[in-house]
Amino acid sequence: MGLQQTLDDAVTAGRMPFVVGMTASAAGVRFQGAAGEAAPGRPAAPDTVFRIFSMTKAVGSTAAMILVDRGELDLEAPVESLLPEFARLQVLEGWDGEKPRLRAPRGKATVRQLATHTSGLEYEFWCPQMAEYLTRAGRPSILAGTLDSMNYPLMSDPGTRWGYGISIDWLGRVVEKVSGQRIDAFLRQHLFDPLGLADTDVEVRAHMAPRLAGVKARGPDGAFVDFDLAPPSGPEFYGMGHALYSTPQDYLRFLRLFLNRGTLDGARVLSEAGVERMLANHLGPLRLQKMVTAMPQVTADFDPFPGTRVTHSLGFMRNEEDIPGRRRAGSQGWAGVLNTHYWFDLSSDLAAVLMTQTLPFVEPPVMTVYDAFERAAYAA
Repeated sequence: MGLQQTLDDAVTAGRMPFVVGMTASAAGVRFQGAAGEAAPGRPAAPDTVFRIFSMTKAVGSTAAMILVDRGELDLEAPVESLLPEFARLQVLEGWDGEKPRLRAPRGKATVRQLATHTSGLEYEFWCPQMAEYLTRAGRPSILAGTLDSMNYPLMSDPGTRWGYGISIDWLGRVVEKVSGQRIDAFLRQHLFDPLGLADTDVEVRAHMAPRLAGVKARGPDGAFVDFDLAPPSGPEFYGMGHALYSTPQDYLRFLRLFLNRGTLDGARVLSEAGVERMLANHLGPLRLQKMVTAMPQVTADFDPFPGTRVTHSLGFMRNEEDIPGRRRAGSQGWAGVLNTHYWFDLSSDLAAVLMTQTLPFVEPPVMTVYDAFERAAYAA
């Protein structure tokens, strides 16, 4: 099945209300297509504006890598040496009645551990203990956009396990501290402007608003209904775990930066050595764990490429084995909670995005489309 047919079938079969898919090589776009309406009366298109949520993480991690590449940030630096407030975070062991039982971590989390999700910080969406803590302690979710919302407890000692959470929000704050710039200003100067990403921002600017997609959630009867979900506007800090809006065509340009080993259209953002360092496996003997949902209305379980070793670089999920008919070993990728997905494969000179705006995240109908789209991209 061809790429466009895959997109058309996804909408016709009700797997997605709308979808945009694009592929590219280092040299430029290979395919762009769309199906369905991103908003009433407005067809989805490569310049449709999406809430990309956790696709922000790769951008925030790249900001940190720019500083590492310049020798201004040490991956082994304890986070609290840069952000003293991080020292307040303790490991949650359980409860004594209504009081959380907390202890000091056995080791200090490093910048590298923030970038690889091994700091001990985990989201409530896949960690029932964290969900319980936020509820019982009356604490805000990171999506509140307040500095206070960053004070999640650790769920494990730093460096002992991979656990997906708010680490990149803290990493963005590290970038602010080291650079002396607010993160949105840093991104604009050092990443967005050099790469020509005019439709990627922490807020929906006036020129982007007419192209903003709607959000849908799948109801109990399987039909999609309107749903309101977006990063907080005008927050106390822009969380690099979730804060960005972008378009498929902009994000694909960002991915092409890596296919081109740190440069795009004459703009050098990272050194070749910096890209190689960033994309290496930084988990050591650890690996990604299956993410079991604690909130089924938000996300399904996520177990990428079961039976194969999946690790993490300094910005992305990294698979350590070839996936037959799909990506090669060393490929990188991730996604956003509203089912915006991407991967890039240096061995095959291929990058791709597949984007809609729906919940639950990684539900089986969506992942069926993703599998078909990726196979069609390699077949092409």
